[in-house]
Amino acid sequence: MRGGGEAKPGKSQKSSAQRHLNAGFVVVGLLMLLAYLVAQHFVVGSRHVVITEAQVIMDNVKAPDETVVIAEAQRIMDNTKIPSETENGKVVCNMEGRSDTCEVDGDVRTNGTALSVTLVPASRSERHEWMIRPYSRRFASVRKVTVTQLQDRADAAPCAVTHDVPAVLFAIGGYAGNYWHDYADILVPLFVASRRYNGEVKFLISNIRFQPRWLAKYKAFLQGLSLYDAVDMDGDAQVRCFPHVTVGLRLDKEFSIVPELVPGGRRLSMADFTRFLRETYALPRGSAASRDREQPHKKPRLLLIHRGHYRRITNEPEVARAAEAAGFEAVVAELRGDATEAEQARVVNSFDVVLGVHGAGLTNAVFLPPGGVLIQVVPYGKMEYIARAEFSEPATDMGLKYLDYSVSAEESSLMETLGPEHPAVKDPDSVHRSGWDQVFELYLAKQNVRINVTRFAPTLAQALDHLRQQ
Repeated sequence: MRGGGEAKPGKSQKSSAQRHLNAGFVVVGLLMLLAYLVAQHFVVGSRHVVITEAQVIMDNVKAPDETVVIAEAQRIMDNTKIPSETENGKVVCNMEGRSDTCEVDGDVRTNGTALSVTLVPASRSERHEWMIRPYSRRFASVRKVTVTQLQDRADAAPCAVTHDVPAVLFAIGGYAGNYWHDYADILVPLFVASRRYNGEVKFLISNIRFQPRWLAKYKAFLQGLSLYDAVDMDGDAQVRCFPHVTVGLRLDKEFSIVPELVPGGRRLSMADFTRFLRETYALPRGSAASRDREQPHKKPRLLLIHRGHYRRITNEPEVARAAEAAGFEAVVAELRGDATEAEQARVVNSFDVVLGVHGAGLTNAVFLPPGGVLIQVVPYGKMEYIARAEFSEPATDMGLKYLDYSVSAEESSLMETLGPEHPAVKDPDSVHRSGWDQVFELYLAKQNVRINVTRFAPTLAQALDHLRQQ
């Protein structure tokens, strides 16, 4: 058939093959480009996103028309945020993991009441904008910071105050006020973000009005990291100019530090963090007690943390006597919330072992001398994963010996209050499947423990052996 008839099969197959070959060349070129961008650290955001987008291209190689591949490539180039040239400054935002952060370098201007951070270009550039929650947990309820790379220098507000040091902008809302979250979410990440500056850094803090006592409680800590007064961003209407601003805090590991991910090329660890605390609060003990040949009868000291509400150890005196029998000098004490951080730090530093039921009070292990022991009593209800995630690796990273003791059903108050046939006692997995609210209510908010001291004795022996072997 002539004219408008069907194309010959051979010609169609050849044309299709050619299109696939062309698409293949496009794919190879794009993948090489993406690999180059990652290697040069020019891509703003997650490398995982780049890898995912590359896979999208590979999946579309099957398309009969290379325009599909080209369209995918254009979409990626449009959505890939590349920092401006060096002469214009640079914004690098990291959206990986639990946190969102931006490093803004160049002519940077902040406005507290607008809660904005703006990069002013030296010459005309593309405009980009990011919304960053300046708290280490992305889903915490805090006001977002608008980070903008302007297109035109003429759009920038003039500087009212010019600083010659960098700044770190963060929020103290979210879960601040809970002692563990104070350290895990703010203080440890702030140490990581700012220690590289050796005090030559200014803190820009939002949400102070929601935690008015927070700054007073951690005043010495902040002064140990910065030589300058902090700025209350919520009440600061001035345009401030900085050479560099870090927006937000990164949380790479719960209540700990990943040395390889510390910015500025300085490898810090939790051991460095606890050393900083000892320096900040002038703590006298830099190592836990070991066998003293001159005083062989001197006992290492064990602090049993008293809880005044839920998750109490109902037979504290009996547990203290068991610790004494094991070879410790045991003290039962409640760490008061109204005490200053320095006072509390000195109290804990005088001990070699901290013992307590899972909770924020165990955060005080940061003040133990290196080589000390943290013993966590894990409530009944398959709570080991949660308890260990918050304290096991962090304690080890601090240079402490970590031990835990899991409470049995017979040692839990739930046996008496709910009965042995209740799902919370008989089938903890069913409670976990029902969601966190039920887990918290039953296993954390409504449970006390009565420790079987005979069963607990080997744990105390392990702690003593560790101290004696140092």
